[in-house]
Amino acid sequence: MRTRVRDGWRLAVGTLTILRVPPPSRVDRGTAGVAAVLAAPAFVPVSMLAALVGWGLSLVLPGVVSALLVVGLVAWLTRAIHLDGLADTADGLGSGRPAVRALEIMRRGDIGPMGVVTLIVVLGLQVASVAVLLGRPWGWLAVALGLCAGRGALVIAARRGVTAARKDGLGAVFASSVPAPVAGVVWLVLAGLLVLVSWLMGAPWWQGLLAALVGAAFAAYLVRRSGQRLGGITGDVLGAAIELAATGVLVVLAAA
Repeated sequence: MRTRVRDGWRLAVGTLTILRVPPPSRVDRGTAGVAAVLAAPAFVPVSMLAALVGWGLSLVLPGVVSALLVVGLVAWLTRAIHLDGLADTADGLGSGRPAVRALEIMRRGDIGPMGVVTLIVVLGLQVASVAVLLGRPWGWLAVALGLCAGRGALVIAARRGVTAARKDGLGAVFASSVPAPVAGVVWLVLAGLLVLVSWLMGAPWWQGLLAALVGAAFAAYLVRRSGQRLGGITGDVLGAAIELAATGVLVVLAAA
């Protein structure tokens, strides 16, 4: 059990960040399930660093400039791998092609118009939301928690019953690796933390709860849509779910 938790932690950190950790001794469905559950806490160092840098920059720079640098820093600290997955997933799902052809489109290294537009919209929403939050008391903490909550999308994408679109890749390893009750507990904890940060910012407590519901709903819808169109999830879908969930949480937290 201890080995599995250690390997899951290493898989989560190594997959979600550029931080160097020893590779897991074994990568299987059990390890992936642990990694999905630990995804949010594993991202804390990156999210806290980015949020605190943003808070410091907001003292001397316009909010939008600070927010753009925060979003750029997060992309760099994650190798922009989740954004790449978002663009590929948008191209595949937006192609209107059969599943086999859509998966081929997602495998290509280039980005099509659907991917470009999706990146612009999602990154724009993230920058605008972070800019608003950095101007509020405890807003930097809301930014950090929102980014971590986005990584909680992995337990939704990896919950039992979710199939993989391919027999190889991260999608095949993560699919159906997290029991549904465990996924529910993870999001209950995230919801509680979001309620707390809403209270610290002086916002209604239910705003944090709504942020959690929207983030989880975005991820769940993408997973369902991917199952219908692609036959299941892929590594790209995992990355897309993370970005969509984080965006949903940040947008709702930033709402007046």
